Amino acid sequence: MSERVAHTLAPWADDESRVLILGTMPSPKSRARGMYYGHPQNRFWRTLAALWQEEAPAGPEAAREFALRHHIALWDVLASCDIDGAADASISAPVANDIAAFLDAHPTIHTIFTTGKKADALYRQLVLPQTRRTPQNLPSSSAANRGWWPDEKLAGAYAIVRAAAEKEAGDESL
Repeated sequence: MSERVAHTLAPWADDESRVLILGTMPSPKSRARGMYYGHPQNRFWRTLAALWQEEAPAGPEAAREFALRHHIALWDVLASCDIDGAADASISAPVANDIAAFLDAHPTIHTIFTTGKKADALYRQLVLPQTRRTPQNLPSSSAANRGWWPDEKLAGAYAIVRAAAEKEAGDESL
């Protein structure tokens, strides 16, 4: 059964953020934990930690610190939507976050990633006209995506996040 959900997590970013990773809307478990990609079965944090050869952060404070230390900002495309649980395919009546204003407030962000096909489609439909900044799409880190994207393949796809996060603004080496 679909319900109207409002985004409850503030964006995680600071003055040194270089990349912005956008999902669709935090899952009920992520909202309850106060943590982006906070469902215990989601592979997002384990995948990023593997890229930097670190332990995966265990809770919201550690995850936020990990992201910011590696110049990663996190938010979601949507401010609100109708959704059935965590099923992105069920999203209707989407309202976008003001990502253009967010990017204006964080000029060090040079690369935008979307996680999953739905986040990418919603960004392109609702946000791209305002930002005129094309995102790079990453596979979903959901456990439901494991069949198409086993852990090793997912880490390979996410390697571009580390490369972008370590790239200084204006560096054309990538």
